[in-house]
Parts: sequence; structure tokens; C-alpha cells
Amino acid sequence: MIDRATVDKILDTADIVEVIGEFVNLKKSGQNYKGLSPFTNEKTPSFFVSPAKGIYKCFSSGSGGNAVKFLMEHEKLSYPEALKFLAKKYNIEIIEKELTADEIQQQNERESLLAICNYANTYFQENLKNTEEGKAVGLSYFLERGFREPVIDKFQLGYSREQRDAFSKTAISKGYKIDYLVKTGLTIKKENYTFDRFHGRVIFPIHSLSGQVLGFGGRILKKQENAAKYLNSPESDIYHKSNILYGLYFARQTIIKHDKCFMVEGYTDVLSMHQAGIENTVASSGTALTLEQIRLLKRFTKNITVIYDGDEAGIKASLRGIDLILEEGLNVKVVLLPEGEDPDSFAKSRNASDFIAHINASETDFISFKTKLLSKDAENDPVKKATLITDIVRSVAVIPDGITRTVYIRECSKILDIDEKMLYTETHRLRRQKYSQKVRPSVPYEELRTERPIPARPQSKETEVYTIEKEIIRLLLLYGNNEFTLLSKSRENKKFNVANFIIREIESDDLEISHPLYKVIFEEIKKLVNENQKIEDRYFINHPEEGLSALTVDILTSNYILSKIWQKNDNHIETEEMKLNEIVPETIKAFKNKRVLNLIRETQHEIKEAQENNDLENISLLQQRYIVLNELKKGFSKDLGDRIIV
Repeated sequence: MIDRATVDKILDTADIVEVIGEFVNLKKSGQNYKGLSPFTNEKTPSFFVSPAKGIYKCFSSGSGGNAVKFLMEHEKLSYPEALKFLAKKYNIEIIEKELTADEIQQQNERESLLAICNYANTYFQENLKNTEEGKAVGLSYFLERGFREPVIDKFQLGYSREQRDAFSKTAISKGYKIDYLVKTGLTIKKENYTFDRFHGRVIFPIHSLSGQVLGFGGRILKKQENAAKYLNSPESDIYHKSNILYGLYFARQTIIKHDKCFMVEGYTDVLSMHQAGIENTVASSGTALTLEQIRLLKRFTKNITVIYDGDEAGIKASLRGIDLILEEGLNVKVVLLPEGEDPDSFAKSRNASDFIAHINASETDFISFKTKLLSKDAENDPVKKATLITDIVRSVAVIPDGITRTVYIRECSKILDIDEKMLYTETHRLRRQKYSQKVRPSVPYEELRTERPIPARPQSKETEVYTIEKEIIRLLLLYGNNEFTLLSKSRENKKFNVANFIIREIESDDLEISHPLYKVIFEEIKKLVNENQKIEDRYFINHPEEGLSALTVDILTSNYILSKIWQKNDNHIETEEMKLNEIVPETIKAFKNKRVLNLIRETQHEIKEAQENNDLENISLLQQRYIVLNELKKGFSKDLGDRIIV
């Protein structure tokens, strides 16, 4: 349990732009920041961060909140986990008692799996650095491969001992549950025995964007029959290989800085590139690129350079993944290394400036590269050339930007010596075909042709009241501490505190906020006012009740008709804050009027039912109430102005 004082310190210290900037490429936009939503696949930025208020709002998904809420939503962390993440980032000490074995077992499954992976990561690093076997076998391997200690430490490389159950036995002795060890994939359980998945291998931890260890890759060092050279953690509740790019946790800031990412194949390729100073490098971990990986990378840059070694068979096998990158609207270039070289060996033989110089001199756009690569097989063979043209056009057709498609079609026309118009025709055909598949109707065409008027959806009376209540809460959150002047024709103008006035007007007529969450905020604001404390929107933004925090952010980031800038005839600009003397009374008047009108309608309905049942006693009482409500309505009009909004 984290005490409230520490929670407040964490929330006050956390810079929301800094926190979210580790996961989303944010650009300054006035006083705020904006970027592509990390929660949806969008092309136009609708994700906004307000450093002044310490909140974010994603208009494409509806998500919003503070830095803690973002980490919970994006990284699937619990509330305590998100707080611990921020505490670690800002070097804030959290004093908690050490968990016992029983308490560890009581943690939810995800927390338990993460805890085990974190323990395993430390265990493997200790093996590598502080055991005779680890230094003689694991560390020697890395050093012989040319990896220096800084990069070994940075990527938290480790070693799993030869003893088949060394890790599992140690973890169980520390109180970690065998079921969770199996679920992480670190331990394999057979009928009569258990053993370590990665025994006798050097270890590459695989990190999430927030730096949590989700899984591992292991390379075997001794030749064993039927043993895979590389082995990865299996899919689990925390590790999904298709959603992860190796090295992105360490590369993301450099990717944002240079607005460019280098894509390589394996773990050691990434290590060598980073060691050479080219830190905006990630790997697909030897698997075909997935849409999830591409969209993950798209948050940080639209420019990707794929580095290939000279293996043509491997290049051809990976071409489909590049088409996915093009389809997402990213700019793809390709670098082909000299024969016999891969990113690992090439980076080790050159410094960063030489490597970058080679890339700049040899990188080419993907479509031209693919055309030249495949055209070698199609020389003097009409059938193969036709297949090649179809393959190239298919890649061009997925590119969403029309101008880019046109440029590539012209380039391909020259390389393939084929009529440009024919390429245009085929490209358009493929795009139309794909579009028709996306929008193909599920009802017969004849039914679609029959136009039917769409009935307007009436707004319920309850929803109308909620809308006004939401505006009241917004005014309290934004301007509750302000003063305004209540204008009156018959009496002297008086100054009021916004919060005091709103609370007094609602309670003096025995009315109340009906929406459950709005009511909670209203009551908490009333408590602050009674204790002569200032109303701070951050208090509600950082509220431990997630629903209340999310609602506060939604209210503060919604567009309201009263939030506009007012323009006078003399061109003098007045902000909403300057119009409080009009806005506050009008809002209260609208709220009271709607509540009373609803009560009048309900009373009319009850009178009708009583008349149908010949309930004379109840009819008399209801009629008296009806008269009182109408008098109350007239009273509102007299006290707050002549105009009543119906």
C-alpha cells in the first residue's frame, strides 16, 4: 500500500508531456501537444496533451486522464503499478513491506507474471556477471562477439546455467508459484519433472515500451541435436510477440529525435547498431513484420529504413511485410549490405559516421528496390515478367497517398519498360477491388436503393438535465474560485463567488444534482467550499476513483457552446471567464427550469393516473403540488430574469 503523501508527491512530480512522450511522438500545438492516438489507427492527430492541466485526451477513442491513467490504459498496468513506474522514473522512494510467498500468490496473475519476469531478468544478469560458469561461458561469448560491457549492461543481457532446473528451483525457493513460472514459459513442466526453457543459453530480455520485461530470447551456445539456435518465450498474458519490436524501449527517444527508424532482423544486429552509436534501431526478432508492430512504430516516426544482408532468398521472403508498412502510409527505404555482411558484422567494422555515410549513399526507395530485385528473374521470360508487373503493382496499389503512387508508377514504368497508362489502369483496378471488399453491402442492392427517412432520435428529458448538470460541474471546476457580478434591473448589482452562488441556488430550492458521478463531484466541491479550500481541477483529475477522474477529464476537454470567445461590436474580445456574469446565472436558470418542468410533467402524468383510478384524495394533493411547482417556476423567473428557457 502506497501512502497518500507519496502518491501526491508522485502526481505532483510527474511531467505528463515527458511521460507520454516516451510512448507517443508529440508535437507542440500552441500551449498543448498533439500526436497520433496510441489507442486507435488514425492518420490525423486527435490525441492532445495539456501540460498546464496535466491531462491527455484522445478524441478518437474517448480515453482521457492524467499520467497514471495513461500508463494504466496504454501499458495495462494496475493503479499501484503505474504509480511505481512514475516513482522509479522520478527517483521517488516508495517504502513498502517485502511481500511474503503467500502475498505473492495472492497477487493477480498479470502482476505475478511480471514479477517473475523481473526476478528472472535479475537472476540471469547475476549469473552472467557473478558466477564462474556465467563469466566463462556467457560473458565470454558476448565479449568474443565484440560486445562491450556498456551495451551488455544497457540491454540487461544474461545467462541461464547449464543445470536443467537451476532457475526453476531457485525461483520456487524464493516463493514464486510453479503455475506462474510455467505460464511465463520460463519453466517447462512434464509429468514427473520440471526444467528451465533457456538452460545453457545466453539471454536477451524483451522489454515493453515502459521498460518492463515481458519475455526472453535465448541463444544456445553448445551444439545440440534438434535444438533450435534461438528460442523465445511462448505467448502469455503479458507477452505477445506480434505486438513487440525488440529494442524499441531503448530506441524510441532517438527515433523521435531523428524522425527515422532502422529495421534489422535479430537481437545481435540491434546490439551492434546501438554499440556503433546508431541507437534508432529495432528488430522484428526474425519473424515477418506484423500490422501491430508497424502501428507501434508509426507512433514515433513515418520513416523506416530496412537493412538487409545479401541473402536474396531471405529478402524475398520478407517483402510481404514491407507491403504492410506501405499500406500504413509510412515511407520505406532499403539498404542492401555488401555480400557476406549483416548489420551485426557491418556495424562492428565501422563507426557510426561511416555506417550512416554508407546508408545515405546506398539506401533506395522500396518500390524501386523491389522492381530491380525481382526483374533479374524475369529477363527474357514474358510469363515471369507479367507476374513481376502484377507483384509490383500490388505493392504500389496499397500506398494510400495518390501523389506517392503516381511517382512510383512513373519510376516502375521506366525500370520495367512498360506503358505507364497500363500500370495506372492495373493499380486503379486493384484499389477498386480492395475498396469494394471493404464496403460490400450485407443487404441486397434493391433494398439499398429504397430510400427511407431516418427518424430523428429524440433527446430524453433526463439527458437534457444531465447536459445542464455537466455544464454546472464544468463551471465549478474551471471557475469555482472566481467572482462574478450578478446583474439586476431592480436591485443593486452584487458580487458573488461562483461556487458559493451555484451551491446556494441549488440547495435553497431543495434541488439536487441527479447524475450519480456529477453528484459526487458536486458534493466534494461543496465540502472544499465549506472548509474554505480552493477548488483545484487537479484534485479531481488525480482522484483515485478512476471513473471520477476520467469524467473530470472528459468535462474539461469537451466542447461547449458557452466555451466560445465572445466578439463585441467594438472588436473587443471577451473570453468566457469575462462573461461569467451572464453565463453562471443563465446556466443555473436553465438547470432550475428543466428540473421544475420535468417535475411538472411528472405531476401532470400522476394527476391523469389518479383521475383514471378515481383517487380523489390523491388528486387533491397532486393538484396542490402542481400549483406550487408553477409558482416556483414563476419565482425563478422573477429572481433570475425575465427569460425562461423551455
